[in-house]
Amino acid sequence: MRIVGGKFGGRDLTSPQDLRVRPTAEHVRAALLDLLGAQVKNARVLDLFAGTGALGLEALSRGARSADFVELKPDSLHALRANIAALRLRERTRVFKRDAIPFAAALAADSYDIAFADPPYGSRKLDRVLESWRHSRFSRILALEHAREHEVTGGAKRRVFQETVVTIFGV
Repeated sequence: MRIVGGKFGGRDLTSPQDLRVRPTAEHVRAALLDLLGAQVKNARVLDLFAGTGALGLEALSRGARSADFVELKPDSLHALRANIAALRLRERTRVFKRDAIPFAAALAADSYDIAFADPPYGSRKLDRVLESWRHSRFSRILALEHAREHEVTGGAKRRVFQETVVTIFGV
């Protein structure tokens, strides 16, 4: 797995040893960041269920000002911290070892410009993050990655990639 575009394009990322982790595919990440376009520049980014940090790191590579990562699994946290260190992005990032659901629920309105959420497929965690966002609008834009069979309504933009769908709110 690697960064697709921007300043760090082509740089490899460390992946966790946990085989249950499903990093966002490169072509999905590239399309998602392309859909957001110029809105990424100077954005304050939140990466919920961060895993390797690929979404937030891709945003930083494309000009985001800062990125906060929320992850709970030890293997993923190890890979995430290694990726931040390898790209020398410690000063522009924060890592929170927390459950993403209560973290998102506690955020105030406009805490971030863009929030990414890629929870485990088949869980209802995505619905809970979306409910929190609809309640407080903790970010101007919310970009969700989910399984095709998971119904998500009300998004401004939607892109389907075989079994994966990206739905964007707030654009």
